[in-house]
Amino acid sequence: MASPALVGAFAPVVTPFKPDGSADAARYLAHCRWLLAQGAGLAPFGTNSEANSIPLAERMQLLEGLLAAGLPGARMLPGTGCCSAQETAQLSRHALELGCAGVLMLPPFFYKGLSEEGLYAYYAEVIERIGDARLRLYLYHIPALTGVPIAHGVIERLLRDFPGLVVGIKDSSGDWANLQVMLERFPELAIFPASESLVTRSRALGARGCISATVNINPAGIAELVARWDQAEGPALQAAADRVRQVVQARPMIAALKEVLARELHDAQWRRVRPPLTPLDAPAAEALMAELRAAGFAGVGAAGSAA
Repeated sequence: MASPALVGAFAPVVTPFKPDGSADAARYLAHCRWLLAQGAGLAPFGTNSEANSIPLAERMQLLEGLLAAGLPGARMLPGTGCCSAQETAQLSRHALELGCAGVLMLPPFFYKGLSEEGLYAYYAEVIERIGDARLRLYLYHIPALTGVPIAHGVIERLLRDFPGLVVGIKDSSGDWANLQVMLERFPELAIFPASESLVTRSRALGARGCISATVNINPAGIAELVARWDQAEGPALQAAADRVRQVVQARPMIAALKEVLARELHDAQWRRVRPPLTPLDAPAAEALMAELRAAGFAGVGAAGSAA
């Protein structure tokens, strides 16, 4: 039976770390519970999760912990894309076996200048290695970081050759023209822009919501925007979400999100990032919080924190 297409605001869940550098499963679970309670979905192991600094075994353990704690797989879209087709298939099969709604898959990002044929062959091999009709694959287009754009011709071939398996795409290109063309050319895809600032324009063309870093700190506001973008309060919801987004995206995003959580939860453990990333210094952190308050940021409120 086909899984229903995902709709809504999804957080590429930021990953807390312990003093020894290992993932902090208790804080992670608490944060995920809070995001779901605020109306957001979960996209664990996305870019702002520091996914490429987290080994496969640790990713699988964290995901298992969420499902074991009773969090709904139907609201989870874990990132599984690696440079190796074998590792991508391994992570994807694991997510499907746990009952996740789908997987969000980066292209292989080390080799640059890939041909469309080569990129298609990679995705085709991954799908064949997974070998599971339950697969619901969401492509992850983020060429500024991967250096590997997912061309429309590749999408078209995948839809033709793997109907019902390739079902969506996250567009992190920041290119409105590309997003608009995809929405018009591939109406069968569940398409998610990577910024809530594009919600009103993209929802009008059929986008399903957004998968955005700032859902980590503004889940209720962005979830409400996705749901009510076309109602009377839509413009005000869009403007409020935009103000918060503009402040955060002016900084290193991961460090900024973790600083907000650390301040709001009175929990310094949230500041920790894995090398090569570094946390915000004190002046930058003070400026971030001051600008957020000036932008009307309501705070994280009752977000979970594990002692």
